[in-house]
Formats: sequence, C-alpha cells, structure tokens
Amino acid sequence: MAIAGSRSRPLIRLWVVLAAALGPAASSATGLGFEFHHRFSDRVRQWAEARAIPGVWWPEKGAAEYYAALAHHDRALRGRSLADAGGSDLTFVDGNATVRLSSLGFLHYAIVALGTPNVTFLVALDTGSDLFWVPCDCLQCAPTEYGNLMFDIYSPSRSSTSQSILCNNSLCDLQNSCPGATSSCPYIVQYLSENTSSSGVLVEDILYLTIEDTTARVVEAPIVFGCGVVQTGSFLRSAAPNGLFGLGMEKISVPSILSSKGLTSNSFSMCFGRDGFGRITFGHKGSSDQQETALIIDSRHPSYKININGIIVGNSSTDMVFSAIVDSGTSFTYLADPAYTNLAESFDEQVQEKRYKADANAGFPFDYCYELSPTQTTISGPKINLKTDGGSALPVNDPIIVIEIQKMQSVYCLAVLKSTGLNIIGQNFLTGLRVVFDRERLILGWKNFDCYSLENSGNLSVHNSSTTHPAAPAPSTYTQEATKVRSNTAQAPAAVAPSIHSSHFFTSLFLTSLIFSLVSL
Repeated sequence: MAIAGSRSRPLIRLWVVLAAALGPAASSATGLGFEFHHRFSDRVRQWAEARAIPGVWWPEKGAAEYYAALAHHDRALRGRSLADAGGSDLTFVDGNATVRLSSLGFLHYAIVALGTPNVTFLVALDTGSDLFWVPCDCLQCAPTEYGNLMFDIYSPSRSSTSQSILCNNSLCDLQNSCPGATSSCPYIVQYLSENTSSSGVLVEDILYLTIEDTTARVVEAPIVFGCGVVQTGSFLRSAAPNGLFGLGMEKISVPSILSSKGLTSNSFSMCFGRDGFGRITFGHKGSSDQQETALIIDSRHPSYKININGIIVGNSSTDMVFSAIVDSGTSFTYLADPAYTNLAESFDEQVQEKRYKADANAGFPFDYCYELSPTQTTISGPKINLKTDGGSALPVNDPIIVIEIQKMQSVYCLAVLKSTGLNIIGQNFLTGLRVVFDRERLILGWKNFDCYSLENSGNLSVHNSSTTHPAAPAPSTYTQEATKVRSNTAQAPAAVAPSIHSSHFFTSLFLTSLIFSLVSL
C-alpha cells in the first residue's frame, strides 16, 4: 500500500546489489562468502548513487516511509518463513467445505486438525465470538458419541507441539486471576445463550491449513486456543459439542492470529449455500462486484456490526435506523422493536396461507407461522431486503423454516425472533450469500453466490437436489424441504443427498455421512 502523499518508486533488490555489485568479501577452498548489507544501508545507497542507477530510491531514516517499507519487507519474510504462505488464501487442511447441521443447533460446521499427531474436531463457525476452543482434558463436556460418530478430545500432554500460554502473555485476559506470571493462563467465556459457557486454560498448538491454489501446500500455523475443560448450558446438549471456532475481531481469534503472523490478508469469507453446504476461506477479500457496507466498530468490544437504514418486505418499504451484529453462530435472526414488528407484520400481510395458532404449551419459538396443505410443495412469500449504509441492499433469501407438527401436517414460520434490545442477523438470513468479513478495510461484503461455483459465478444456480431453492423472484418462492425440522424432535435435519464438490470430495463425503448419522439419532 502506498503511503499518502508519496509516489510509487522502485526499490532496489537486496540480492541484486549483493550478487552483482558488492562482490565477494572472502573466499576459500570450501566456498565463497559475501558481505550482507541491509537493503537501505548506507553502503548499498552509496554504491547505487555512484553508478547513477535510474529509478532507485531510499527513504529517509526515521521517516514514516522508511518504517513502512521495512514493515512491508518484514511481513513478506515472516509469511515465507511459515510455509511460504504469506498473503495467500488459506483454508482447513481437510477442505474448505462447511455444513449446516439441524441436529447441532442449525449452525455451520467445519473439520479442523490440531496438534502433533493431529486430532480432528467438528467445530461450529462463529463470527459472534472470538476464542477458538475444543473439549480438552474434560471435567464437564458434551458426550463424545453421536450415533455412529466418535468425537475426539484434545489433551496438551498428547501433542508434542503443544505449549502452555502463561499469564504474562499479551493474549491472557485474566491475568488478575493468575497466582503468578508463569502460571497457565485461565479463560472463561460466557455466551448469550442462557447459562452457556466454556472455561479452561489457553494453549498454543499447530492448526493445519492448506493454501488454496494448485499446489495445495500444507501450512502449519501456531495458534492460541482454549483447552475447554468445563462446558455448560447449550454446549452440553446440542450446540457445538466438539468445539467452537471464534471468528471475531479480537486479537485472540484465528483470523487475527493468521493475519498477525503474515500468513493471510486480514479478511475471510464464508459462503452459506441454500442446500446447507458452504465454504470458508481465510485471506479472501471478495470481488469487485460484491455489495458492501461499513462495519461499525465499538472499541470496547469490536464485532461485525452494521447499520440498517430500512426494511423492504415485498411491496412495503419502511425507513428506520438501527444497528445489527452479523453472527454466523446464531441460528436465527433476532430483531427488537420497532424493526421486528414492522418486518413481521409486513410479511404477514403478504402471505397467502392461513395463520397457524400454536398451542401455548407447544413450545413454538416463532410467532408468525402458516399452515401448509399436505400436497403443497412450494411457498410463495414476499421478498425481504435490508437497506444498509451506503445504499446496498442485503437480500434475505431464506427467511422461513418448515416445521412438521405431526404426520402429513406441516407449517412454515418466519424464522425471526423478537429481541429485547440486541439485533442479530443470524446465519439463516445469510443463506445463499458469500459474505466477506474484511477487517482491513472494515467493510462487510456480500453477493448472491453458488458455493459450488468458481469466483466468476455470481448467480445462484439450481442443482439436482430437492432442497435447493431457485433464484428468488418477486415474490420469493421457497421449497418445503429447505430448513425443515420436526416439532417433536426440533433438532432433527431432513435427510439430504447433497451435490459433491469434486475438489473436496472426501471431506464432503464425510460431511454427508455425518448428516445421515445424525438423522438416525
């Protein structure tokens, strides 16, 4: 990046100077030696100026340009030192595929590998929190058996590359709780879900990644994460039983660590496919045709918060200003009044089906539900868009959930919950989009995207899968199969045979097997 007020000038390469000009300093029968000089050293500068080499420029020592040039060079070297991955797009070594699992809280999950020898975990991807943690030396963790699946537990003593994070480390937030500076750093994270938390100690170990190019080189990235000894609340039941992958903006999150080590750009993208499959890529900064809005940064606790300037529901458009956090770790969308009432009532006025009145004891979380006939296969409803700062509209491709209340009888609901204050755009409102979390430019980007296609495929296409939506017209059309649950087992997913992306066939095949294993619970 150019410094403001400067013009672009070529910088002479260190190795050209050494090899072509300064010559050997000493020689012997065993080899040839050279003097090594810093690229901006006086010796190199004197040599180049004496020969009047055109275009060569040296910043003044101590000037902003001088340190910016050195920092740029250092970042490049640091990236090369870690598997030559600097600035590359990275993803998990087992592939970039993610999958939305109804039985595990309607969140998107990915497979990650940690430690030496490596152990794999199925972790929920959460842009609403920062710390990555896995169950570890458990005193209280979720069950490790789910159907035919066995989930792993991490143990620092079993990994030769594991290191303790001490209380004097800058990433240790609970230094006041430490008995001493050389004690292991404790952590505890409380989540918005009632009585839900994770606690333990911080450790450092290898996270295995791969460069997303034709070489597919493996990158061994040392990262800090939580050794989760005690979990409570939702983590003991269905949500993130094998770990939570925090993707937030604090310095302890994995995207922050990867960027600070020069491994990737300070950005990442997630694709949320309509069929429940998706992608995640670290370092990805999106494309020129994406829609964007600025992130609103709270210095006390930065998050992916954006401003909403209005709500469009079909033929109804209302201007209102409120902020909302974009959180892939929240299953459904939460809105406070007046936004909730405006969106819900506008939606209700434009649907065709009869309103369903749930039994007060049925435990229905959604207020606006509608009856479906036994033969009905499509649902027509108003198209929803959220107007953002800068004028871009965030399209809501999949605002509903289909619930089977008894055999041959289903209802569909507007999958938005009323909040008492906090507005959260949950992962259901991100369906059908590739979302770019650009932490360097401080923007959120998005575009309608088919997660199976290459970068230049900007439209959502129809696959040979009964669960895939067609591109949404006005009004939007939804299929009954999308986001279906049964009311008596509200976490059971529909059995889906997804399309397989050939470049990650084995990972996708494993995730497909995972879905069918969980269906049998």
